[in-house]
Amino acid sequence: MPESNPTVLVVGAAGRFAGLVVPELARRGAVVRGLVRNETNAAEAREKGAAQIAIGDLRDKRSLEAAVRDVDGVFHIGPAFVEDEAALGVDMVDVARRAGVRKFVFSSVIHPTNTPLQNHASKLPVEQAIFWSGIDYTILHPATFFQNIAAGWNAVVERGVFGEPFPTTTRIARVDYRDVAEVAAIAFTTDRLAYGTFELCAGMANRDEIVAIMSDVLDRRITAAAPSFEEWGAKLPLDPRQKSLLAKVHASYAAYGSGGNSLALRAILQREPRTLRRYIEDLAGRA
Repeated sequence: MPESNPTVLVVGAAGRFAGLVVPELARRGAVVRGLVRNETNAAEAREKGAAQIAIGDLRDKRSLEAAVRDVDGVFHIGPAFVEDEAALGVDMVDVARRAGVRKFVFSSVIHPTNTPLQNHASKLPVEQAIFWSGIDYTILHPATFFQNIAAGWNAVVERGVFGEPFPTTTRIARVDYRDVAEVAAIAFTTDRLAYGTFELCAGMANRDEIVAIMSDVLDRRITAAAPSFEEWGAKLPLDPRQKSLLAKVHASYAAYGSGGNSLALRAILQREPRTLRRYIEDLAGRA
């Protein structure tokens, strides 16, 4: 792009992850237009720093056409595990292209070529559409998010157990999505990341190492557990198809782990990435 004060449409600006991009953009002087589904979400997006609001739906192209009008850039992260995730992303790229949007930042996934996993394979058509669009792009390949640990934090605090449905010795690449959000904001407000695709990882840890950090931070013993997926996922707000897809992700972790390298993230941020310990300290501070 870049511009000193670009207007950027953030898809899902009230969401758990895209919502972290909003304040990073605002902090760098960008004008954030939050794409949200209703007025309740609009209020949440404004609280995060959105100066403008577009009410719309990824399945309603007309609403997307209105949302991208007069914006310089689009940040897109697809809704996880929905059946039409790829089509929604491709449509967003097409709408942006036809509107003359100059920068598209896509939050994809680490190892998108691991195509037996549907949530990875669904990112590839979107990446391909971006390449073909002619738009200046930055594609982000973030590792598993630190923020996913929060779902098990109550069990850590109440029962002293942290469980995930794969072996405790399996190493998984992880990243704090706040760092991913910062990379996205850098991509919109500088030209450093133009036409780049970047793996974003803070490091690799197994669950035994994670509970050691938790034990130190909480000053009591936390144990690592490896429940079955059925037990672990019983209360997740997902339909049977979505649970089946997520089960395959964890089966892949059990079989192969998930590797990652922090070099690109350190180079982009020009500092060390946020650590698991720092994230766990944040969780403990909210407990």
